[in-house]
Amino acid sequence: MKNDFPIGIFDSGYGGLTVLSEIRKSLPNYDFIYFGDNARAPYGNRSFELVYDFTLEAVNYLFSQGCPLVILACNTASAKALRTIQQKDLEKIDPTKRVLGVIRPSAEEIGFLTGTKHVGILGTIGTIQSDSYKIELQKYAPEIIVSQHACPMWVPLIENDVHQTSAGKLFIEEDVRKLMLIDPKIDTIILACTHYPILQEQIQKIVGEKVKVISQGPIVAEKLSLYLERNKDMEARISRGGTCSYRTTENAIIFNKKASQFLGEEISAQQIEL
Repeated sequence: MKNDFPIGIFDSGYGGLTVLSEIRKSLPNYDFIYFGDNARAPYGNRSFELVYDFTLEAVNYLFSQGCPLVILACNTASAKALRTIQQKDLEKIDPTKRVLGVIRPSAEEIGFLTGTKHVGILGTIGTIQSDSYKIELQKYAPEIIVSQHACPMWVPLIENDVHQTSAGKLFIEEDVRKLMLIDPKIDTIILACTHYPILQEQIQKIVGEKVKVISQGPIVAEKLSLYLERNKDMEARISRGGTCSYRTTENAIIFNKKASQFLGEEISAQQIEL
């Protein structure tokens, strides 16, 4: 990488690649490092303390690689670790650097997307238990009624490429039906895990045309572009070569195969240890 000042994109696994893809469409001239902590994924069922520890390690790694800005392209990490890192750790590590998440950008937009003001959230156990979306929506759209359902099987289904099998489809449909039974007035569903856009078409078929199924990637990409427009000092620090490198804590051969399926292009990753 030419100037070694890329934007860091972090996820516990492969789901953040869906966010990376949208960000690169929006900011094609910028440099990026994608880092997946695949050896310790998934984060969804882990404790707040462990997710925080793992996420901080990943952030520090990306900082060590020259990233002045890191995006937590992981709802669980955003829910369980982002605030502490922003409020306590950055001042000690480097107050000129920034870490952003995916929950706030999504919450800012939900109010503009729903007509009935009844919104459903599908996410990991960690994201749902954190109530992060409810907390953020109280700030931006307090009139919205939020219903949530955790889908602990979805990430393993996607990462093992069995989400389109008959058994996988049954798991997915059952979870979607459970959410809609909580509140039949839901007209907007937020896919609150960056893996879930892989399932967007399947979910849309289940709920029908009257319910919007929203992927976070395009929202996060648009918000990041606006953030850089407002924060010229940060924008000026990021190198522009149109490059993207990939790091993983998993075996690189395994990562390359699965990540290439997510992105629709061949990639080559470097295995690292934290």
